[in-house]
Amino acid sequence: MPELKYSSAELMIVNAARLLKDGDVVFVGVGQPNLACNLAKRTHAPNLVMIYEAGVIGAEPARLPLSIGDPTLVSGALSVVSMYDIFANYLQRGNVDVGFMGGAQIDKYGNINATVIGDYAQPKVRLPGSGGSQEIAAWANRCYIMTPHQKRRFPEKVEFMTSAGFIDGKGARVKRGLRGGGMLAVVTDIGTMEPDESGEMTLTALHPGKTIEEAKANTGWELKAAPQLKSTELVTKKELKILREELDPTGIYLKGAS
Repeated sequence: MPELKYSSAELMIVNAARLLKDGDVVFVGVGQPNLACNLAKRTHAPNLVMIYEAGVIGAEPARLPLSIGDPTLVSGALSVVSMYDIFANYLQRGNVDVGFMGGAQIDKYGNINATVIGDYAQPKVRLPGSGGSQEIAAWANRCYIMTPHQKRRFPEKVEFMTSAGFIDGKGARVKRGLRGGGMLAVVTDIGTMEPDESGEMTLTALHPGKTIEEAKANTGWELKAAPQLKSTELVTKKELKILREELDPTGIYLKGAS
């Protein structure tokens, strides 16, 4: 049987999808997190309740939605409400299990920068900014992120804290009144990081063929590894088929992804 070929993006999407549980209520982000959530719903989590920021609850999209306001999200949805209701009556009340995050930088305590690289007033790069991610990071019961494992993406401390992880340690969220569980997993193309007892992101799993040395070399702090390092399961033919043929047949998110 020939070995399956897949990109690093597909590897991350598949492993991020596997973090979702059947019945989870998930705040779906745009881009690759969108693919991960819809993949989970078409495989092991058919009862996943997907919430989109524009106000759609229980989305059942016939095709991959291109944005949080795509009309395909409305058809068959459980409810359509205002953006205010989504944040005030669902997210802040603790009714959202999972928030899928995005960002340019993630530091050792799971804080996210999606605002600027460099000085805020005169940045090297001006990024898209928070959107709803600040609130999602604060109030979702657990948060996940997927990003390529590159040193520039994993500084010891983010240059601007757009969304709070564990800030500067596990107890810092509670002190600042943030009820949500924080960043509980970071999926990369090398493996998975999860917080240790202090809130520091620690390597807990490697993808097949990847090494601890690769992970450490591509992290901007002295990355620790869990004593019992796990290995993620191989990507399956079924998962790739759904991704490529059902969810993103025109390669909107997958075309050219390395």
